Amino acid sequence: MSGWDEGAVFYSDQAQFPQGDPAAADITRHSALRKFKEFLRGFTGPTGDFPYRESLVHNRDHVTVAIEDLDAFDAELADRIRKAPADYLPLFETAGSEVLASLRSKVAGETGEMEEPVTGDVQIFLSSKENCVSMRSIGADYMSKLVKIAGIAIAASRVKAKATHVTLLCKNCRSVRTVPCRPGLGGAIVPRSCDHVPQPGEEPCPLDPWIAVPDKSKYVDLQTLKLQENPEDVPTGELPRNVLLSVDRHLVQTIVPGTRLTVVGIYSVFQASGTANHKGAVGVKQPYIRIVGLEQSRDDNSNGPSSFTLDEEMEFKEFAQRPDAYSKICSMIGPSIYGHSDVKKAIACLLFGGSKKRLPDGVRLRGDIHALLLGDPSTAKSQFLKFVEKTAPIAVYTSGKGSSAAGLTASVTRDSNSREFYLEGGAMVLADGGVVCIDEFDKMRPEDRVAIHEAMEQQTISIAKAGITTVLNSRTSVLAAANPISGRYDDLKTAQDNIDLQTTILSRFDLIFIVKDVRMYEQDKRIANHIIKVHASGAQTTSNKNTEVNEGENWLKRYVEYCRNTCRPRLSEKAAEMLQNKYVEIRQKMRQQSHETGRAAAIPITVRQLEAIIRLSESLAKMRLTSVATPEHIEEAFRLFNVSTVDAARSGINEHLNLSPEIANEIKQAEAQIKRRMGIGSHISERRLLDELSRMGMNESIVRRALVIMHQRDEVEYKRERHVIVRKA
Repeated sequence: MSGWDEGAVFYSDQAQFPQGDPAAADITRHSALRKFKEFLRGFTGPTGDFPYRESLVHNRDHVTVAIEDLDAFDAELADRIRKAPADYLPLFETAGSEVLASLRSKVAGETGEMEEPVTGDVQIFLSSKENCVSMRSIGADYMSKLVKIAGIAIAASRVKAKATHVTLLCKNCRSVRTVPCRPGLGGAIVPRSCDHVPQPGEEPCPLDPWIAVPDKSKYVDLQTLKLQENPEDVPTGELPRNVLLSVDRHLVQTIVPGTRLTVVGIYSVFQASGTANHKGAVGVKQPYIRIVGLEQSRDDNSNGPSSFTLDEEMEFKEFAQRPDAYSKICSMIGPSIYGHSDVKKAIACLLFGGSKKRLPDGVRLRGDIHALLLGDPSTAKSQFLKFVEKTAPIAVYTSGKGSSAAGLTASVTRDSNSREFYLEGGAMVLADGGVVCIDEFDKMRPEDRVAIHEAMEQQTISIAKAGITTVLNSRTSVLAAANPISGRYDDLKTAQDNIDLQTTILSRFDLIFIVKDVRMYEQDKRIANHIIKVHASGAQTTSNKNTEVNEGENWLKRYVEYCRNTCRPRLSEKAAEMLQNKYVEIRQKMRQQSHETGRAAAIPITVRQLEAIIRLSESLAKMRLTSVATPEHIEEAFRLFNVSTVDAARSGINEHLNLSPEIANEIKQAEAQIKRRMGIGSHISERRLLDELSRMGMNESIVRRALVIMHQRDEVEYKRERHVIVRKA
C-alpha cells in the first residue's frame, strides 16, 4: 500500500504496466521517478561531493551514471534498470530533465519578468564495471535486458533522422494526432481507425485514414554501427561474429571504424526489411543492441582502464629490478626454439615497443618497431611469428598469399538493406595498438605490398573510394617473414639479388635478420639433440606441465601489457650525445666503403635507421621499467642493429668481406681471362665459357664468382634465362 500516503490525491496506475507482472506492483512509476530524482539530487560521492548534480549543471544535455552508484543508493531500482531498461530509462531521463529545471536559476524574460528557464531533454548514459558477456553467449534469455559486450567497431553508417513522435493527419476529417515512436530501430504503431465522431450528413472516416506529416514530427539523430568480436576472443577456426548496434543523440558520430569499444546496451529485436516479404517468418526478428552507454578502450589496452592487481604490480616492479631481467625475458621468447638469441632479443624489443611522440606542430613519431626475418626454410621463422601472435596483447596473423591490399588495410562494402557504402577495417586496422604478423612476405603481390607502406611509417591508412574519404589509425608493429628469391640464401649472390624487396619497404624495417641454415657438425648435433628432446619430452609435458607453460606465456603477456601502459622512456643527455657520435661514425664508414668499392650499400643507413636505434634503446629501457634510456641501452641497441641490419647490408660477396687475398687474386685473374676471351658486344654460352676456362686449369666456382661480380658492375649481361652471356661496353 505504498501509494496511499504519497500525495493528497490517491491515484491508480494499472494501465501503465502490462497486467500479470507481479514484480511491477512493488514499485510504481511515480515512486520510481521520485527515487531517480532523489538519486540525481542527493547521491554523495566518496569525497562528500554531489557528482551527478554537478555533472548536470555543467553538461545540460547528458549525464553518465555508474550502475554501481545506483546499486549503493537503491538496489531494487538498479535491479529494475537491469531487467527492464526500456521501461525505466525514459523515467530516469524525465527525472533528469526535472532535476535540471529545479537546479537552474530563473532568467529574465522579454518582458523583464523572471521566468522558468527552458530545459531540453537529458540523455542518461549508463556505465558498469561488470565483466563483459561473450558475443556468442548472448541469446533469447537476454532479450530486453541490459548487456555489456566488448569488440571492435568495423563499420559505421551515415547519420539518419529517427522520429520520436510522428504527427498523423486524417485524410477525411483533417483531425491531427501524435503517436510516439518506439526507441532504437522500432517503428510507430499507427491506429487503424479515426476516433472522430461523424456529424449528421458527414461522411464517416474510412479504415486506415491516417497519413504521416513528416514536417511536424519530432526527430533525433540515429546511427548504426557494426561491432565485431575482438580477434583474441574468437575460437580457432571460427569466423568472428558481429552484432548490429544503434546509437542516438549525443553518441552519434563519436566512433570511427577500427576503435575498440566496450558497450552497455539493451538487447532488442527489429523486423528486418529482408524478412518482411516472407509471410511465414512473422515471428522471426533480427536482434540488435540499443546502446545506452559507451566506453572507448585506451590505445594500448583492450580491456578499458588498466586492470592490474596491486600484487601483480609489485611482482612486475620487483622483476624489473633484477639484474638479469633482460636475459630472462629473452629466454621466455620461443622457449622450444634452439639458438637464435639475437632474433629473440629483437622480438622482445618489438613486443615492448618504443615511445610514441607528438611534436608541437602535430607531427607524430612512431614508437612501434618493425622487424623482418629473411632466410632459409626450416629456420623457425613461422614459429616465431606464431609465438608473437600468442604473446602480444593484440595480434593478427596473416599469410602473404592469402591476403589482399583491401584485406590488410580497409575495404568499402555496400549494405544490402540501405544500399549505401560503408567502411570495413582490415587486419592493420583491427590490430591497432598491437602486432601484425605477416608470413610469406615475399609471396605477396607487389601492389598489395605497397598498401602497407603508409601504415608502417605514418601509422595511418588513407582511403578515397566510392565517395568515402577518410583516415583510419593503424598504430601497429609489423613482424614479417620471407624467403630469399631462390628459396635458399645464396652466398654467391649479393644481398640485393637475394632480397627481392624494394628499398622503399626495406628502409621501413628497423631490424632485418638474415637467418641462414649453416651446415656445421657440432651445431647440427646440438640442434638435433634439442629437437629430439623436445619431441621425446613433449608427450609428458602435455599432460602435467601444460599449466606451467601457459602461466609463463600468460605472465609475459601481462608484463608486456603493464610495461606498455605505464612506462614512456626518453633518452638521457649522455645517451643522446653518444648516439649522435656513433651515427656520424657509421655514415663515415659507409661513405668510405662506397668510395673504395665504387658502389652504394644494399641497405642504406639513413635517418630512419637512427630513429630505429632510438626506438630500440627506449624499448630496452621499457623492459626494465626505467624512465630514461642510458648509454648501456644504446650500446645494446647498436649491437642488435649491427648483427641484423648492418650485417644484412654486407652479406653476400658484395663487399668481398668473406674473401681471402688468394681467392680475391684468383677472381681477378679469372676476370682478365673472361675479358680476353670475349670482345665487347660478343656473346657466348655460359656452359662453353666455363668449360674453356676450366680446361685452362681454373676452378669453376671462382669463374662463377667473377661473372657475378662483373654482372654487378654492369660489365656483362645475361640473356635467354642466364644461358647466354653478353659482354657490354
